Amino acid sequence: MKQIAVFGYNRLSFEAISRIDTEAHQIQVFDHNPAQVDLACDLGFDAAILDFRNDEDLKTIGIGSSIDTLLCCFEDDSENVFLTLSARALDKDLQIIAIIDSPDAAEKLLAAGANKIIDPYQICGRKIHDMLKRPEINDLFDHTVFGRNDLHLAEVVVSETSFMRDIFVSQLELNTHYNLILIGIINKQISDQMHFVAEEEDRKLNPGDILVILGPSREIRAFKKDMKDELCKI
Repeated sequence: MKQIAVFGYNRLSFEAISRIDTEAHQIQVFDHNPAQVDLACDLGFDAAILDFRNDEDLKTIGIGSSIDTLLCCFEDDSENVFLTLSARALDKDLQIIAIIDSPDAAEKLLAAGANKIIDPYQICGRKIHDMLKRPEINDLFDHTVFGRNDLHLAEVVVSETSFMRDIFVSQLELNTHYNLILIGIINKQISDQMHFVAEEEDRKLNPGDILVILGPSREIRAFKKDMKDELCKI
């Protein structure tokens, strides 16, 4: 079981924690504000007061030994930078993810040793775009965040007798019938390289085309079974 230390309890960290699979991760919450710690405890989280500026206190909770991932969620960017510097000095292999309030803080956090920077405003902008352009993708990812449900890639070949032969990609509607997303298509007659659907104009499917689909394993199995049953009927 991987161990995650979350520093800074607020709305953003609450949302992050609530989406993490607790069966695969042990989560500890730390804050230097007693009121925030009390709030986290009241909601059932394992939370404690900690001075993130003290290296010995960081070592005590497992930074440099048992902690696998550190989430820096303080609302003050300077506090996240300080915490990242301290944690990276204690553990060169620690996975450090930091939330930023100002875009200017991104370079400082990366220089301090953060592995990944999360800009909530950028995410919101992308999410709005996804909701407008591809709502089915947005819905699928909302239900598969942090391992809540399984998510897999699979390949399905368009056979000579498949109903998919000679229909346009836009007519598949896999998200409607199977809760699946078509990610890309491999045209073996041209190359083994996958072409993302979003990058291509709508086109007809040909025998031999390989569909690369994304979705829960049960939906993939159902789709493949229907393809097999279809062949048995011919």
